[in-house]
Amino acid sequence: MAHSSAAAARRRRATGPAPSLTGPASDVHPVLRRTTAPPAALDLLAQARAGLEEATVLQTPNERYATAHLAALRTAAAVLAARGRPETTPRARARIRSAWEVLPEIAPELADWSALFAAGAPRRARAEAGIEGAANSRDADDLIRDVAMFLRIVERMLVLQPVLP
Repeated sequence: MAHSSAAAARRRRATGPAPSLTGPASDVHPVLRRTTAPPAALDLLAQARAGLEEATVLQTPNERYATAHLAALRTAAAVLAARGRPETTPRARARIRSAWEVLPEIAPELADWSALFAAGAPRRARAEAGIEGAANSRDADDLIRDVAMFLRIVERMLVLQPVLP
């Protein structure tokens, strides 16, 4: 019998005291745990990662810029797929809005990223249209670095989320 009580004491020390169900909620701290993002969001993140890798090996600055910007757009779409809520009013649903407009409403912590990529959208359109000089090598390199950082932040945000124990 002494053996089983010693084992129970070791388990209590290893796991800590039993959680109090009546204690204040302020002493409960969120813990980062892996959660599963919706399959559509995970698929968009995979497409974004592949697009970013493709952008690094393309030859022309226009192609690299446009492909990297598309990777950023897919990354934003993953956030919207994971967190988005449909518009509730008929008027709001009728108006078409860009992902860069909606993203700060769904994920305010990404508002600066949204503004950065929204500012690059006209350049992407020119680059995709094949307008010579729409993007130079430095523009493409800078965007690739920015998209890589944005993608890492979103991956962490969607896969590692605070969950109450």
